[in-house]
Amino acid sequence: MCGIVGYIGTRQASSILLDGLRRLEYRGYDSAGMALCGTGGLHTVKKAGRIDNLRLAVEEAKPEGTVGISHTRWATHGPATDENAHPHPDQGGKLVLVHNGVIENYQALRDQLAAKGHVFHSQTDTEVLSHLVGTYFDESTEKDGTLRLVNAVKAALARVKGTYGIAVMHADLPGVIVGARLGSPLIIGLGKNEHFLASDVAAVVNHTRDVVYLNDYDIVTITKDSYDVQSHQGTPAEVKVSRVEFSADDAEKGDFPHFMLKEIYEQPQSLRNAMRGRLSRDECTAVLGGLNMTPRELAQIDRIILAGCGTAYHAAMVGEYLIETLARVPTEVEIASEFRYRNVPANKNTLQFVMSQSGETIDTLAAMREGQRKGIRCLGIVNTVGSTIARESDGGVYIHAGPEIGVAATKTFTSQVTILTLLSLLLGRIHHLSSVDGLEMIDQLEALPDKIVSILKQADKIKAIAEKHCHAEGMLFMGRQANYPVALEGALKMKEISYIYASGHPSAELKHGVIALVKPDMPSVFIAPGDAVFDKNVSNIEEVLARKGPVIAVTTEGRTELERLTQDVIYVPDCPSYLTPILNVIPLQLLSYYTAVARGCDVDKPRNLAKSVTVE
Repeated sequence: MCGIVGYIGTRQASSILLDGLRRLEYRGYDSAGMALCGTGGLHTVKKAGRIDNLRLAVEEAKPEGTVGISHTRWATHGPATDENAHPHPDQGGKLVLVHNGVIENYQALRDQLAAKGHVFHSQTDTEVLSHLVGTYFDESTEKDGTLRLVNAVKAALARVKGTYGIAVMHADLPGVIVGARLGSPLIIGLGKNEHFLASDVAAVVNHTRDVVYLNDYDIVTITKDSYDVQSHQGTPAEVKVSRVEFSADDAEKGDFPHFMLKEIYEQPQSLRNAMRGRLSRDECTAVLGGLNMTPRELAQIDRIILAGCGTAYHAAMVGEYLIETLARVPTEVEIASEFRYRNVPANKNTLQFVMSQSGETIDTLAAMREGQRKGIRCLGIVNTVGSTIARESDGGVYIHAGPEIGVAATKTFTSQVTILTLLSLLLGRIHHLSSVDGLEMIDQLEALPDKIVSILKQADKIKAIAEKHCHAEGMLFMGRQANYPVALEGALKMKEISYIYASGHPSAELKHGVIALVKPDMPSVFIAPGDAVFDKNVSNIEEVLARKGPVIAVTTEGRTELERLTQDVIYVPDCPSYLTPILNVIPLQLLSYYTAVARGCDVDKPRNLAKSVTVE
């Protein structure tokens, strides 16, 4: 959620930090700040609002220094104000700290420090942590300044409950930055005569593609020439240098007005990337070597659990339909934030998949760890190479969607569903699908990217529909079978970026309460492909129209019957019913995008939201 960027080297740090923060804007934030260590000590600049506010303040203050830490804050404790923005100093003003996460016992610590005379200038939990680290530093008699700071960080973190990714700097140690993580991501960027510390590789990819992903309880000390990683117990930590898959150009908008639109249009390629090298025509099946399971082991699985949050949860709901339909393996979907607190029965033949774009979603990570505690084999479906889920899981599959900067997930949803379709094909071939069935599925999967291209060509038509209904009081999204989760996803996209209240429902549930909301300024979006329940959907559409509710219909090419009912019909190419969710969601993504644009909303940075949710 919040973003951290630190730099230590030979160049002026302020422009590097500002550029890194800009590249982390997609994570969601409401204030920003930086501190530089240079001639005269520490120079701190903080501003509520967008990074541009901070940039203007930096241009005015002209702080200098080749060492610095910076932060974008997503408010948890206290509103978005200059005072609550990071970095926060300690009591003596010589130490500054930035922090992602939540310190759960901050109030008790604050009371203890206040009783000793500490004065706080913000409402944040982070300022308490900076005071605590500063206290241990000041009380230490250790002569080695770097070791003194590291030990102070260790001592302070031993007293806190919660999650953290932190970067700490001290005026008396102008060539050192100390960082630590627990539950909130932190990476080291490796350069020549310079190093970086960041919460996301996107912040440093413009300068280096060689990074080290820190593990929970790791503490890192960086200088311009070296880095040292150790565990909280003081022993050397396992370090692996990874190469970032994408370049700085991949994380730019190019000719598109928004990242979200760019990423919608990238879906033909992101689907090809998800399938590349994973379809075997010789064996008429999918090849998913990252599962680290033999066909014999997969054949023994008699229950599958899929866990995720938000869009990943909706993709998992589609996966439940796919796996049970194509592979006949009982599957259940869990909201990750609930799973971690449940006592789910499990046996040795249960297999769990956790789904997260970032691979750092704290609730999903906790769900995986809970499954592992129960002895369940837990696999990840993630987009980010080197993420915590990727490292801690028992195996899994990368979706290879490339960087997704827009807060509202688009291409990662279709890529996750594609991976679940490949999994369904693999399990189906193990159980009952014939080689002919397998080849037919491969043909249909490989045809998907071109079919998405044909949907994208209808963007102007979808834009006109969005502008027609952009002032609606709310929207209802309806779908059946595998398209019910698509209705949920369409509603989520609409409310995320346009701020129109929207809700998704199974079409047949219309009469069980939802129909009470139908009225002239409440459009209903029906996902009604030409499948076995097409006529049922038509009946539900008639019921809405009878109550003067506008209808937007997404249906299969050739099913022109709906044109007699509504002018707002969007057509998608024909495909087997199990693949319709991948195609049907594309018009809904465009509909929400153009609705948000028509309403003047900040599409890529919707209010109150964050891309990577690393707090509970």
